[in-house]
Amino acid sequence: MVKQLEKPDATAQQVEPKFRPNAVVFSGDGEPQTPEWIVGRLNELLAAGKLEQDAYSLGGSVEALERRVAADLGKPAAIWLPTGTLANHLALRRLAGTRSRVIMQEQSHIYQDEGDGLAKLSGLNPVPLAPDRPYFSADELRTALEIAVSGRVLNPVGAVSIESPVRRQAGQIVPLDEMRAITDLCREAGIPSHLDGARLYMMSAATDVGVSEYSAMFDSVYMSMYKYFGSPFGGAIAGTAEFIENMFHDRRMFGGGLSSGYLPAALTLAGMDGFEARFGEAMTKAKALFPVLGELPGVEVRAFEHGSNIFELVLGDGIDTDTFVKKLLESEIVLQWPNAEWATPLLHINTTLLRRSNDEIVAAFSGAAG
Repeated sequence: MVKQLEKPDATAQQVEPKFRPNAVVFSGDGEPQTPEWIVGRLNELLAAGKLEQDAYSLGGSVEALERRVAADLGKPAAIWLPTGTLANHLALRRLAGTRSRVIMQEQSHIYQDEGDGLAKLSGLNPVPLAPDRPYFSADELRTALEIAVSGRVLNPVGAVSIESPVRRQAGQIVPLDEMRAITDLCREAGIPSHLDGARLYMMSAATDVGVSEYSAMFDSVYMSMYKYFGSPFGGAIAGTAEFIENMFHDRRMFGGGLSSGYLPAALTLAGMDGFEARFGEAMTKAKALFPVLGELPGVEVRAFEHGSNIFELVLGDGIDTDTFVKKLLESEIVLQWPNAEWATPLLHINTTLLRRSNDEIVAAFSGAAG
């Protein structure tokens, strides 16, 4: 007999610290969403006349969002997709054409987390570089390109994909100079390049490099809608008009032509307004906060050499991590711990940092460490 799992207690969920309005959540890229928040936001958009219905993801708020993404990224056109997995897949499928090899980071989402979808669904062969590292160099790429055309069977590379920031590497980014060298090499070799820029706007805030400057280096760019713009799902690809033209047929063929996409699209549009300023303010606040936290006994906040909005929290031997995290939770400060992908707690900067003063946060950390 199969044991039925008990349903979670709704009251307990409502008081979960990460959903409280004053909670600082050092986890995730955006503010935690609740059903109440999403429904309330949709009601506001309805009252303001900003919910425009689409027809199978064509027209309405979906089209408005596509125009906004294209303008922000400096590309002629864009298309909305329900998931990032589908967005990356369709972009690489179209870029590569009949050339089956696609080069990417071994630590990328496409290689690690998409179930060999490129190979199984589109006959594309992912070639992973830079194992256990955030990025590969232009020299490593050059070697891979030479190998592809010097073997017994000619098998040239069809596309090159770069993920930045890299989620599996604690949000570390591909340095701008290396990114330019890689994309310049791609253009010289006549090979299209794709940016998996799910967290593009956060990378821009962390590096002070505009989203359109990043976008200009690549033939196609994917960006996420749900990670920090307040939508429950969705993403978009931007590129040339020729590249995007008729891609809605591919979207439908792969089951992504949703009958109604205007709700997540409208939420995304609202979340994009003012986001760069808010996130920039959060990053500035974190830069002032972390040195002060580092003055507490046994507490160090460590930046990655090529980091974005994620930092390591390194605790001294005299501090029990589990107890420390639990005490912070009592003060409505949330850390994601334990973390199966990283050996130390990570501090994710997002706009929940704006909910409390730095003095309050320092006091909470001090109490947890004491």
